[in-house]
Amino acid sequence: MMDNIEKPTYSSIDFHADDLLCSNPQQNQDEQSSSSLDETPSSIGSPGKYLIVVSRIERAWAHWTKLGCPKFIVAPMVDNSELPFRMLCRKYGAEAAYTPMLHSRIFTENPKYRSEEFTTCKEDHPLFVQFCANDPDTLLEAARRVESYCDYVDINLGCPQRIARRGYYGAFLMDNLPLVKSLVEKLALNLNVPVSCKIRVFPTLEDTLKYAKMLEEAGCSLLAVHGRTRDEKDGKKFRADWNAIRAVKKELRIPILANGNIRHMEDAQNCLEETGADGVLSAETLLENPALFAGFRTADWVAGNENEYVDGKVDQADLVVEYLKLCEKYPVPWRMIRSHVHKMLGGWFRLQPQVREDLNAQSRLTFEYLYSLVDRLRELGVRVPLHQKDTSAARDSAEVVAI
Repeated sequence: MMDNIEKPTYSSIDFHADDLLCSNPQQNQDEQSSSSLDETPSSIGSPGKYLIVVSRIERAWAHWTKLGCPKFIVAPMVDNSELPFRMLCRKYGAEAAYTPMLHSRIFTENPKYRSEEFTTCKEDHPLFVQFCANDPDTLLEAARRVESYCDYVDINLGCPQRIARRGYYGAFLMDNLPLVKSLVEKLALNLNVPVSCKIRVFPTLEDTLKYAKMLEEAGCSLLAVHGRTRDEKDGKKFRADWNAIRAVKKELRIPILANGNIRHMEDAQNCLEETGADGVLSAETLLENPALFAGFRTADWVAGNENEYVDGKVDQADLVVEYLKLCEKYPVPWRMIRSHVHKMLGGWFRLQPQVREDLNAQSRLTFEYLYSLVDRLRELGVRVPLHQKDTSAARDSAEVVAI
């Protein structure tokens, strides 16, 4: 799937600067413990070090500008931000996207895993390819396999799930910052594309800012900040801390992306304004509503303000059909397709639970079956429209005020 793809390059900007991912994480941690954060190049010190840092920051912004400074971005989601879904979101306003999180070790060792889990095409840009890792050499080997096909290689430093704890990656590397530093430096010194990182915040702002500055100094060229801590897994229970993201943006000099609390387009605009971030990521909400960045809202986010919104003439069944057509063009594992159908049609299934039960009973899916499932829902009279702001009502109101 990666043959004949236009390969973006970064060569003109010379960038210096599941249960187990490795056989012995503790040994790896011990080997990294001799590295000190104080050894990182700093703007305080010799003129040479200062110039290195300034040059790296300039290159980071030059690259981001070259990509068009995308503001609305599909977040990395395990099994859920694969190529067909990315392309669907791009059609509806997403300006950049991350791949699903990829296991760096498995990616280097297993050709089948590589061919199934990472696919792209020439229209799939700007693209972040995200890896989880805890070994710098393994991460570099994986990154070298994809650097010709992406615009950033991203390091997952934010996954808070139990599998990340068992595998010793994601947010659980926050307990070993020297190792995190070595992962970033390894890529920054050896790749032809820039390195990005996605993190969660620490419980204290001071620790968050120290962490972010360390990543920047180690060679991170773009930082995505999820405004929840490692322990705040439930996005419905814990609101993301936009104030912490704003503080990181003020402290760092590289592009910053904000993640958390993006349920509709007004959230995205408010987040950009309140944090000063250079872009926003959305994850869970996009799974239900891939047209979020085109200004569409689900009924849940219209309730109480129905008079301000109209039927957008698009619904999730329409999006499912578009998604299935993209899957026929860009094949992906059926588990991903099944997951997206469930998430996009969740509201419809609540109205017709027998259709959902029939889907769950299918051990082997086909496109013919899934298209017929959508037709069946429509024949049953089920339709849950997506909504858009009623611009005509807003215009009429403005005219009344003007009079």
